[in-house]
Amino acid sequence: MRAVESAPVRGWTFLTNHAHVLLVVRRDPQVRLRDIAAAVGITERAVQLIVSDLEAGGYLRRTRVGRRNTYEVTGGPLRHPVEQGWAVDDLLAALGEV
Repeated sequence: MRAVESAPVRGWTFLTNHAHVLLVVRRDPQVRLRDIAAAVGITERAVQLIVSDLEAGGYLRRTRVGRRNTYEVTGGPLRHPVEQGWAVDDLLAALGEV
């Protein structure tokens, strides 16, 4: 009997880069953008755009402390109609990031 070969994994994940950024920031509120980029596997410019999106949406607050930024995940409702009634904090709690 031959061993079953596993199919190659396609390049997708269940969470978006926006969710990944929130997870990294929740773990370390003083994390640098370059470190977020390395953790998520995207460019630093992409992280800048995502952080701007999250700030504009009210999900993230950035505070300047000296030469560094400190981030705070502020929660808020998830945006997609399928996720209606759920908040960012619910998602992070489900992933063990409380």
